[in-house]
Amino acid sequence: MGIISSASGSSCWRGLDYYKSKKIRDIKKISDVEYTSIVSGTKEYNVYLNLEKPRKSTCNCPLANGKRIICKHIVATYFSVIPESAKEFEDEQNRLQEEYEEYQENEYKNAIKFINKMSKEKLVEELIHIFDYAPEWIYDDFIKRNDIEG
Repeated sequence: MGIISSASGSSCWRGLDYYKSKKIRDIKKISDVEYTSIVSGTKEYNVYLNLEKPRKSTCNCPLANGKRIICKHIVATYFSVIPESAKEFEDEQNRLQEEYEEYQENEYKNAIKFINKMSKEKLVEELIHIFDYAPEWIYDDFIKRNDIEG
């Protein structure tokens, strides 16, 4: 398991932002798999990065201090030590986003095709079901858009 797979999505994206904003300084190589750095955030945080055993990485920020959590400061240090990993992460996330959007578009088209084949009675039944089980704002939006008095 690596640094990226051990971190939350939020820590990865925020770490990428810190990396791009060049908030990492004083990177020191301790060994082939260990590094230290200082990362400027709300305060300056001391990071120890262990590439071989990610959960042994540490940061003295409030989120990770004393815990086995991979925070944005650790991720930012990782991206600084291995810059190609930042590009790989961003490229992979963009690819996944495009894939998801394509999937959503296909699902929408399939739903429209199905709706167009439904009988009026079945459409009414489904609309009532949606009003019963969907978030209230959907019902409220329907009422407002159709100028129905409550």
